Amino acid sequence: MYVTRDSAFGKGDLPRQLIDREEVIDALYRFGLGQDLRDRELFTSAFAADAVLDFRPAAIKCGLDIPLMEGRDTIVDLILNPEIRIDTTHVVTNARVTLDGDTARLTAIVEAQHLPKDDHTRHALLKNLYSVDAVRDGSRWVMRRVHIDNVWYTGDPWVITGK
Repeated sequence: MYVTRDSAFGKGDLPRQLIDREEVIDALYRFGLGQDLRDRELFTSAFAADAVLDFRPAAIKCGLDIPLMEGRDTIVDLILNPEIRIDTTHVVTNARVTLDGDTARLTAIVEAQHLPKDDHTRHALLKNLYSVDAVRDGSRWVMRRVHIDNVWYTGDPWVITGK
């Protein structure tokens, strides 16, 4: 599930590996920044049309019941729902990537801060482990499967849902 190999690069074309590695990580950056800016086009660009986002493992640890999200349009509509009025910041770190032709596996730690737009005295701060399967989509990479598990959280997790 997580990328745990003992080196960053395999055998082969190092310049191509460097470009692909950065493009794979960029898909996760687009996911985070797209949420933070509420930029629908940027956020959408992070996902394959048949993407699946599984936040359930993290949600369960936070006491929330959030469904499996299937399909890019469903993911975008649920996460960028204008009725959920929250400010977010996402910080991506410890990215590890393995490449296999036009597919890749990405592991990262993401810290996600959530604050109600009208009440920044409340928050939900989560530190999550991400496991991502990515695919090449032309010159960029997109996420096909995103699995999010929670390491720890603080605050009121209901903030995530806009409540």
